[in-house]
Amino acid sequence: MDDISTGVLFSLLILLLIISGYFSGSETGMMSLNRYKLRHLANQGHRGAKRVEKLLSRPDRLIGLILIGNNLVNILASAIATIIGMRLYGDLGVAIATGALTLVVLVFSEVTPKTLATIYPERVSYLSSLVLNVLMKVLYPLVWFVNGITNGFLLLLGLKVDNMDSSKLNSAELRTIVDEAGGLIPRRHQDMLLSILDLENVTVEDLMVPRSDIAAININDDWKSITRQLIHSAHGRIVLYRDTIDEVVGMLRVREAYRLMMEKNDFSKANLLRAADEVYFIPEATPLNTQLLKFQRNKERIGLIVDEYGDIQGLITLEDILEEIVGEFTTSIAPTLAEEVTSQADGSLLIEGSANIRDLNKSLNWSLPTDGPRTLNGLILEQLEDIPDSQLSIEVAGHQMVIMDVSDNMIKLVKILPTTLKQAG
Repeated sequence: MDDISTGVLFSLLILLLIISGYFSGSETGMMSLNRYKLRHLANQGHRGAKRVEKLLSRPDRLIGLILIGNNLVNILASAIATIIGMRLYGDLGVAIATGALTLVVLVFSEVTPKTLATIYPERVSYLSSLVLNVLMKVLYPLVWFVNGITNGFLLLLGLKVDNMDSSKLNSAELRTIVDEAGGLIPRRHQDMLLSILDLENVTVEDLMVPRSDIAAININDDWKSITRQLIHSAHGRIVLYRDTIDEVVGMLRVREAYRLMMEKNDFSKANLLRAADEVYFIPEATPLNTQLLKFQRNKERIGLIVDEYGDIQGLITLEDILEEIVGEFTTSIAPTLAEEVTSQADGSLLIEGSANIRDLNKSLNWSLPTDGPRTLNGLILEQLEDIPDSQLSIEVAGHQMVIMDVSDNMIKLVKILPTTLKQAG
């Protein structure tokens, strides 16, 4: 380079610093992209997004290309800066050139372009991909050789880089994205999405109508009693059984029973049994997301939940699962819960012991533990490890509760004091 003037060397050095800044910004821009937004744009036909997505399909090759280019440029810039320093200041110029070049590279070829690329990753990536695509083809043999050595070394360490997809999300990460979506997604839609993610953590046992509350008719009752129960039924379907609910014989659609009533000649126990549908049984530990798909696949809307011994534990409907996602279809508090919770003049609440804990948490914005018993009665009994007397005061999950009524070995009524309600709110 002795024949090249110092002015030309300065110009070449500036050009190399610009190229170094290009490689630095390209690397940061590519790695800062939102992969899901990029995939969406690529699917819509955005050319820049398609180019970038192709480059990012093998991040090891992309990083190898950028680092090869950046290091070659920086090494050449260092050599030229050393020559310029020696020409201007002799041996002292080497130290001056090293210090000055380090500062210039750090500010103008590293920090500044990387900061801009972080702020505008799409603009930087889409433009730089034009050059990177060409360089990838030109320098592919060198990139392949360097990556071969690197990947071989990683294999010795037990790591494999081929076909890696770091953009996959688990449910917890997806929940975080939905939570942080802010104004991009309406709050109501966020709640629905989070509820869908929660389905796998909730079983049918958590939502079921308890065995004792199932609308059912003993087919062995006298005919007048059966007719009276059908007429006054508030449910669309009724379980038919013999003597005990564990001896289920069918699921009767009340509308079908009314039709038979209109045709008096056909209205009898035998025809009632023939009109009943076959019962659909569900294991008690089935997750809600699994059961939702089973309802769809089997064209069912209602099922009886059984334990490991085949005994009936409760009942669940398709509407119950959908309400877990979208909320109650009618009121902000479930109709059954509205009957179980009574507000008092002093601000306290009277709650029946059979109230479902999940319904209480959702409707009253509480945080009672849901990983154990499903009812308030069960939760208190679990904590006391004994059947209490009435008028016993106990604190559960920050709520001061007074047991008002105990009968039949169950807590029938609980009073929640207003001071703990204010704290919970």
